[in-house]
Formats: sequence, structure tokens, C-alpha cells
Amino acid sequence: MAPAPTGSRLHTVMWFRRDLRLADNPALLEACAAEGVLPLFVLDDRLWGPAGPSRRAYLAASLRSLDASLRRHRGRLAVLHGDPAREVVRAAREVGASRVHVAADYGPYGHARDAEVEAALAGHGIELARTGSPYAVAPGRVRNGSGQPFKVYTPFSKAWAEHGWRQPVDPPDAAHWLTFEEPVKVPEVDLPEGLELPDAGEEAARRRWAAFLDDGLAHYGDRDRPDRDATSRMSVHLKWGEVHPRTLLADLAAHRSEAATTYRKELAWREFYADVLFARPDSARDYLRPEFARMRYDEPADRLSAWQEGRTGYPVVDAGMRQLRSIGWMHNRVRMIVASFLVKDLHIEWQHGARHFMHWLVDGDLASNQHGWQWVAGSGTDASPYFRVFNPVTQGKKFDPDGAYVRRWVPALRDVDPRYVHEPWEDPAGLPEGYPGRIVDHAEERREALDRLEEIKK
Repeated sequence: MAPAPTGSRLHTVMWFRRDLRLADNPALLEACAAEGVLPLFVLDDRLWGPAGPSRRAYLAASLRSLDASLRRHRGRLAVLHGDPAREVVRAAREVGASRVHVAADYGPYGHARDAEVEAALAGHGIELARTGSPYAVAPGRVRNGSGQPFKVYTPFSKAWAEHGWRQPVDPPDAAHWLTFEEPVKVPEVDLPEGLELPDAGEEAARRRWAAFLDDGLAHYGDRDRPDRDATSRMSVHLKWGEVHPRTLLADLAAHRSEAATTYRKELAWREFYADVLFARPDSARDYLRPEFARMRYDEPADRLSAWQEGRTGYPVVDAGMRQLRSIGWMHNRVRMIVASFLVKDLHIEWQHGARHFMHWLVDGDLASNQHGWQWVAGSGTDASPYFRVFNPVTQGKKFDPDGAYVRRWVPALRDVDPRYVHEPWEDPAGLPEGYPGRIVDHAEERREALDRLEEIKK
């Protein structure tokens, strides 16, 4: 590690977490105001361990991209591996830092971790300085008329918009970077065969966003169509902070269109779920509406495996699950369809599905994932009524009318008559070779789901 000047306390540490970028990073600007700054990332086993191959591989690629950006500015990313309460303190002491700068973390684990690190740093006379967050409006910032967290999206979104957000900030134009002599290498992650992930890093995020603004925003009205490339695919870049939502909002302000307004609402949903999770950290694992914990659920067993592997016999469900395993991402409309199928057709608790999603999703965000699942399960905020059971056949016909999405991800169905691509069991030619029969009858399971709802009402 490069030695710090004797007695110097004018150095800082920039501890990167969910902000793997140089531009529009207020915490980094604050850190760079010192005489010297150490860019640091800590591989934390409590986060690295539970992450699936998609997020591990993507994070590693994003860290390498951040390191490359720093090197172009004569810096270098220091990567340590271990308990942040130990490693951050060690790094700060060795470079003679008076402060460690971070963007505040509002997740259940991150919030507790930062308090632990803050206490450890304070024991050595070092400050943990929080500047900004991964959100345009930090969780807990807006409240309802009673001073309580919002429980419904629409009033939250209005208060969120009225609160507003700062304009993006420029990257640091000059900094004296401190380095370690021998930092831990960013790990190489072997992906399972057939899994391909998008390009990672701040530059990739900028390219994707620019392309969406130029060509994709005009077609955003088709975002519910999984057979069309009509979404921005920015969720993974937001997840890792390769771009800040404030940057997206600033660009959208120049587009006075219905599509831009709709996209802002989608960003508000992301921030709403983060706000809910901050207010109710238990909802990451437990039912936000506890009465749904009393419902009769089935043991996962073989049906869960069939769902996970895309072998349910329902084409749009199977296409979604196979897309997930192939690219670490699934179209949002299809996420709702497959989630409803697991909870209401297979009668399996939502936590099993949420866990599977978090294992494979490259954009796996705890707040959005868990509360998206609770929305479908009827147990969350703004929940879809439990009696709303997505019909996988009619959903497929409505949002993938020609079967292009299904045919892409389920090769066995590529030659099926278009009239039967969403219900191949009706094809007079019979099921194509290699495609399974239905594991359940949707109509029967819908009635069963509603019967179980009546039980908990009583």
C-alpha cells in the first residue's frame, strides 16, 4: 500500500457499493475534495455468498470496468475481501484517512452494516460521511399527512414528484488517487453453460440509455409486449449504480411525451418499493399483510422444479423461466405471469419464487423483487387482489399474439400452428416432441386458489 504522509489526516476513502460510476456521484465528489482519495470496494461474503452466478459475474465485470475508468484518470480501484467493519477500517487507517465517504444504503442489511462500520471507524477517530443514495429521493424522505410512510403507490408518487431531486453532478475533474500495492484481484466467475449477460459498467449504461432515448422511448407504449424490444433494460445498470436515476430523470425532462411520463412513473415504483422496504425491513422475507401467511400452501416438491426449469406445459410461463436462465433477465409482464402461476396455480408460497429470481436475475434488487412478488401474491402494498389470477393462455395471446416470444425461448414450439402456440394441447397434431403436457389445469387451480382465499377471510 502506498504510504501516507506522516501525521496526515487529509486523505479520504471512497467506499463504492451500489454506485459503480464516476459521473453523477456526489459522494465521490466529496471524497475527491481531499488531498488524496482511495477508491475502495469490499467483497463482502454476506452479500457475495447468497448471490447467484448472474449477479456475481456481472458485479465482477462492473468492478473491472470501474477500475479501467479510474486507470484512465491515473487511479486504481482497491478491492478487499472480508468483513467491511474490519477491511474499511484497515484501509482508512493505512492511508491516513479522516473520513470514509459513501452513498447511504437503505436496505435491511446495508443499513445495519453501515452502522457497524461507522462505530468501528469512530473508535479510530474516523468519520463515515454519507452523501446521497441510490435513489432520486431517499427512502424515508417523503411522508403522508400523518407523518407515516406511504402504503399506496399513487399518493407516494405524487409526493415524490413534488419533493423533487437535485440535478446530476459532473465527475471529479481532478483527484490525487491513493492506491494499494497489492489489492485483491476481482474474482473470475464461471457462468453456467448457456447463460449470457449484458455488458457491464458505466459506459455500457450510457450507451444503452442513449440508444433508448434515441429510438426506444418512442416505442415504450409497447413495453408490455415481450415479443418486442420495447423496454429500456436499464434495471441492471440502476441495480449496480452504473447510472443514477437522477441522470435518467434529467434526460427525461427534455422529452415532453406520454412515454417519458410513463417511464418516470416506473422509476417512482422502484423508489416506492425501496421506501416500503426501509419502513418494513421484515417484508423482505415475511408477509406485509400477515393474514396471507394463514393461507393453505402446498409443499414445493416437483412442481417447483418444473416451474424453475420451464417445464409446466404452459408456453408463456416456460418461455419466461427459460429466458431467465439464459440471460439473467425476464420481461416484466412475464414476471407477473410466472409469479401468479407459482402462487395461484401451484399454490406455492411467494418466497420460493422470489428466492429463485434473486438467484438468477442479473438485476436482482431486493426491494423491487420481493415487493413485486408480494404484489402478485396479494399480500403487499397496492397488491393485485388475490382473486386476480393471471390466465397464462389469455395473457400469452394478448401480449405475444404471434407467439414470437414463446418460439424464441421454447424451441420445441417453433413449428406449432400459430393458432395453438399458447395452448399446444389443443393442437390436433398433438404435443410436439420434447414439450411436456400441462402439470395442472389452470381453470381447476384458479377455483382452488379462490377457495383458499375464502378460508382465510372466514
